Amino acid sequence: MRGSRPPFDATGIAAIARRIDRPIVLVGLMGVGKTTVGRRLAALLDRDFVDADHAIEQSAGRSVSEIFADFGEAAFRDGERRVIARLIAEGHGVIATGGGAFVDPATRALVIDEAIAVWLDCPLSVLIERTGRRNTRPLLAAGDPAAILRDLDQARRPFYAEAPVRVDSSAGSYQATAHAILRGIDQWL
Repeated sequence: MRGSRPPFDATGIAAIARRIDRPIVLVGLMGVGKTTVGRRLAALLDRDFVDADHAIEQSAGRSVSEIFADFGEAAFRDGERRVIARLIAEGHGVIATGGGAFVDPATRALVIDEAIAVWLDCPLSVLIERTGRRNTRPLLAAGDPAAILRDLDQARRPFYAEAPVRVDSSAGSYQATAHAILRGIDQWL
């Protein structure tokens, strides 16, 4: 789905919001816009927004990078799953996840069963440009960012494809992408 269709008016958004009975969980690679689009989507729906990585850092009292370095990926994924389960149980409106969360089978099953999983997708060329704007992605510092993103995309795409709603986040503004998510959820419901 592309973000180029006309936006919903307030009445249309309210009608969709009334039908949404669980959190919306945004999944996808780094740089697709999960946090920025998530905030806009939450505002449109008059619901709260939470970034799972931020919630993990608050719970652990350390950064995601520090958790990875000190305890390894398996421990991080276990904690990530528990935090996402808590956020879903608390009924948050829109939740943005880290790029690898939906790859974990237990986390993916939880999100698919208890929330509305939305895969934000966009071409690699767009991801490379977006992630290159800031040097805040430790995973991309380990080598050629384009090659790393290409490998991540190939490895994770089959998992992201299990989300019932897929939206192309490269077309138009973040607001247009939020409206495209609403269209996708409206069709899926």
